[in-house]
Amino acid sequence: MARHNANKQHSPAAKKAPAASADIKPRASESRPSPSNEQIARRAYEIFLARGGTHGSSEQDWFQAERELRLGRQ
Repeated sequence: MARHNANKQHSPAAKKAPAASADIKPRASESRPSPSNEQIARRAYEIFLARGGTHGSSEQDWFQAERELRLGRQ
């Protein structure tokens, strides 16, 4: 059986050009400067106090603080 691909017509609307880089808007987190270590440490300490000051979760507090600051939440 022969294929009839040569007879198929491709519409120009089906082919889309990639978006120009000027059309792409940066995400809010990309345009915001990264928080400093001092800001992260201060927020991590606040999280530590909010947990009741129990030790053993300093890394989790740090990562949570960093994540919140990068997203602009506190």
